[in-house]
Amino acid sequence: MALDKVAANSVLRLQLRVGVNGSGNPVYRNKSLNNVKPTAADDDMYDVGASLAALQQYPLNGINRIDNAQLVEI
Repeated sequence: MALDKVAANSVLRLQLRVGVNGSGNPVYRNKSLNNVKPTAADDDMYDVGASLAALQQYPLNGINRIDNAQLVEI
């Protein structure tokens, strides 16, 4: 059985540090932008994420790109 991987939409996820818990460990929340074109360049996605992070109330901990794909039998 041969398979092919078909790129689907990507997700741009910002991880924000929203505080600390009772033990002093950091607490994070994610904000996601869905349906990003899978052909978008990594540099462009990072720039958009950094720009959006500057508008947030909480400090940025990281920018993640999550690529989705569908496996189809050929």
